[in-house]
Amino acid sequence: MATTITEYDTIAAISTPPGEGAISIVRLSGENAVQTAETLFKGKDLTKVASHTINYGHILDPDDGQVVDEVMVSVLRAPKTYTREDMVEINCHGGIVPTNRILQLLLGQGARLAEPGEFTKRAFLNGRVDLTQAESVMDLIRAKTDRAMQVAVDQLDGDLRRLITNLRQEILEVLAQVEVNIDYPEYDTDQMTTQMLKEKAEMVLAKVDELLQTASQGKVLREGLATAIVGRPNVGKSSLLNHMLHEDKAIVTDVAGTTRDVLEEYVNVRGVPLKLIDTAGIRDTEDKVEKIGVARSRKAITQADLILLVLDASQPLTPEDLELLDATADKQRIVVLNKQDLPVRMELGDRVDASQIVRTSITTGAGVAALDTKIADLFNDGIENSQTTLMVSNSRQIGLLRQAKVSLQAVLDGIQAGMPIDLVQIDMTAAWDKLGEITGDAAPDELITQLFSQFCLGK
Repeated sequence: MATTITEYDTIAAISTPPGEGAISIVRLSGENAVQTAETLFKGKDLTKVASHTINYGHILDPDDGQVVDEVMVSVLRAPKTYTREDMVEINCHGGIVPTNRILQLLLGQGARLAEPGEFTKRAFLNGRVDLTQAESVMDLIRAKTDRAMQVAVDQLDGDLRRLITNLRQEILEVLAQVEVNIDYPEYDTDQMTTQMLKEKAEMVLAKVDELLQTASQGKVLREGLATAIVGRPNVGKSSLLNHMLHEDKAIVTDVAGTTRDVLEEYVNVRGVPLKLIDTAGIRDTEDKVEKIGVARSRKAITQADLILLVLDASQPLTPEDLELLDATADKQRIVVLNKQDLPVRMELGDRVDASQIVRTSITTGAGVAALDTKIADLFNDGIENSQTTLMVSNSRQIGLLRQAKVSLQAVLDGIQAGMPIDLVQIDMTAAWDKLGEITGDAAPDELITQLFSQFCLGK
């Protein structure tokens, strides 16, 4: 990864969401960022103002001298900037027309429209952040809970980078020692070199295992827990979804088969982000559209991390209920016995463990708080109550850690099998490379390009 500033062309983009608002920010970065902004700015000479100051003035159209907007312009000089290049941020009135007009004028003065994530990419290429920190930028933007935000902030501060860098240094030191021992065997014995490799591989493997144990927790915080609300028609699935969302998102009627497709919404339940999936009621039907919805519901059951199985406690068990109880028996589930405000006629016997059951009345709101508590209790161990915020949270990092683990295990297996030390060394080097891909120290250019293309424009 580069550690010195590299010269690039000047890029520009709108960094605030489109639409109406109090302000919008148009951002520039590059060698000519200040000079480009100065060609449109009427106020102080931006090329002479102190770095990290904000300056009042107007943006003028250079063709006719007409005022486009009243603005505040921040001038940020390299290297103490987000990209480690000269940067300018134009704070204009929020709105699509003035914001886009200013951007177009900047592009007309020689700036280039930034690619998605290009500001952060330049921060990476200029050595300000590594890949784990760059990825945490998007995790911070997309955080759905306070806990997810804190994990992203800690990673942005470089906690994961420091751990990975230290592990790579440990591997590098032992590889260097092995090379010396191979080149000068008269000063060493195979037994000493083998023991050194074994101890280091075991130490690094233990640290990698610790990180991988956080993988499922990190992915829940980052992506949300896929939670399917299932049941036969008219048991209260859509009412439960609306109650958890605090809005009437799903249509609720007493007509069976109202929900014919899968609805997805995010909700924060006691610090655990859930991706709620409201499914069509599962039953035998001749309606072609509803039949498709039922098929999608069955698929949602197989793909969900958690099942909220809603049953109508005011009626005896039906064949559809029994089918759903069997289909979800091996899944992480909570059985919601709904309609407790009516006379209870359902008997589950020993079909469901009592610890899985929550009794509710969505109509009156009774039991919904207990359901929230049950969901939180299932997944708070190691997430909400944990004091550890250092965790891996995306598939790229998890995949590379798993590959590094395979290589480290191959080192130990090779030593156990009595393989030559130079062959064992190959697996140790492979682990060093995979850990380097996590931080970007050994990442190919194609990976860098693909990763930053997932960022939003202007970041």
